[in-house]
Amino acid sequence: MRELLGNFKIPGDKIVLTLALVLIFVFFSMLNINFISTTNIINILLAASLTGLVAIGMTYLIIGGHIDLSAGAIVAFSGVLAGILSTNFAMPFPLVLVIILLTGAGVGVFNTIMVTKIELNPFIATLVTQSIFRGFAYILNDGRAIPIRDSAFTGFGTTRWWGIPIPVILLVALFIIFGVVLAKTTFGRNVYVVGGNKEAARLAGLNPNRIALKNYVITGVLCALGGVILAARMGSGQPAASMGLEFDAITAVILGGVSFAGGVGSMFGTVLGVLILQSFNTGLIMVNVPTFWQFVARGVLLLLALSFDFIRKKAREKKVLEDSMKKV
Repeated sequence: MRELLGNFKIPGDKIVLTLALVLIFVFFSMLNINFISTTNIINILLAASLTGLVAIGMTYLIIGGHIDLSAGAIVAFSGVLAGILSTNFAMPFPLVLVIILLTGAGVGVFNTIMVTKIELNPFIATLVTQSIFRGFAYILNDGRAIPIRDSAFTGFGTTRWWGIPIPVILLVALFIIFGVVLAKTTFGRNVYVVGGNKEAARLAGLNPNRIALKNYVITGVLCALGGVILAARMGSGQPAASMGLEFDAITAVILGGVSFAGGVGSMFGTVLGVLILQSFNTGLIMVNVPTFWQFVARGVLLLLALSFDFIRKKAREKKVLEDSMKKV
């Protein structure tokens, strides 16, 4: 698995993350023995499937020097639109899925145009997209949830193979595929180069705008897929769904070792970050921590992730300086 997900000498920070994940399981198991049950572990993985899909795209974007704050809105919009196509227009599920994925790709193109052509800051550009598509999610069905009656559609989110939900199997497959692409292909290496130094990448003959387009399209498609999965699991398209999902994904990615400054990170780290985040969230729920305090705890976790990123950045800079001094 490691060979498939990145350059795996297992760095020290990944060992620390693995230990942190183990400690989370030990701690919450002491408070609630059901936390470590097979049923709960599968539920953690199922709950992580949505955040994980978005985190895959966010990994590419942040390593490449960009970010997307519209993920939650795209998930909600995709779920509502899928519900309308399925229920109101009686479209078969495969056709609905294709249309939604193409729509997600279109959103990625829209984000890229704002970032590369209009030259808006990615934070601002994707906040614009977030506002527009969250509004569309409400407008499509007058702010109401749209029920989904197609069994093929709902089965996509609820069916289990060998006791494992389809969304979990799909997430694992996509983690492996996108991990291989990021670590082993020319495109993946180009993402690192552009994220590390855009001007140097341009001088080396790369096209940063084209790479940004691919990354935003990948993220848009994964968000759209997440919207379909969420709607299938809930049996309806919910316009208010996935509020703050993008921040959970960013927390997981940064916690997993992707540098907010770009150019550094791995898909294996993102996997660990997603598992830590979702295990932590599930643990808080199982020990009956009040909802408002859960928001505080997640905010603290994001702060810790950013702090670790700062420490890792300083360590990298120190190592580069030491290496350059040795060559003198």
